[in-house]
Amino acid sequence: MAQFFSIHPDNPQLRLIRQAASIVHSGGVIVYPTDSCYALGGQLGDKTVMTRIRAIRQVDERHHFTLMCRDLAEISHYAKVDNRQYRLLKASTPGSYTFIFHATREVPRRLQRPKRNTIGVRIPDHPVVQALLGELNEPLLSSTLILPGDDLPLNEAAEIRARLEHCVELVLDGGACGLEMSTVIDMTGDTPEVIRQGKGSLAPFGITHG
Repeated sequence: MAQFFSIHPDNPQLRLIRQAASIVHSGGVIVYPTDSCYALGGQLGDKTVMTRIRAIRQVDERHHFTLMCRDLAEISHYAKVDNRQYRLLKASTPGSYTFIFHATREVPRRLQRPKRNTIGVRIPDHPVVQALLGELNEPLLSSTLILPGDDLPLNEAAEIRARLEHCVELVLDGGACGLEMSTVIDMTGDTPEVIRQGKGSLAPFGITHG
């Protein structure tokens, strides 16, 4: 049975953040709010967590996970970022973007996209997840909370609780946070390429359309 924390979206209670971090460190799967929509999260190095999130979403090994990171320094630990790319990220983060980079050796092979050896990284602009990442002191393995048969992510805490109370250890209820997913930008080529147009504006990248 999942625990359920009602957490303040702008000033998250430290006591609840610490409890959430403890659950993650213990191998738990959590639901948490972001600046785009709710997501499933767990410990980066825990293979069981990855398997459980795939089972909840009913996706196979081709499903791509994202690393939720605190800042650019943390991204640089897991993704190969050059100076030009760093400047683009500095201008657009934190925000509703997922960036695809070539992965460093710090990223477990099972999390990298096959053949391309890439990883999605993100710096969310939401006080709850930023506080949680600070307490964890490492990225959060993450996947958007879209359940099988649904076209949109779950956004209402009561429905999340009803549908997932036997599948996860914790639901962090930060109120409605939206249905629009992050903009996905591939940074592995010479110029940024839009993979998915979402909530994040393309203006910082000089792109007028996807």
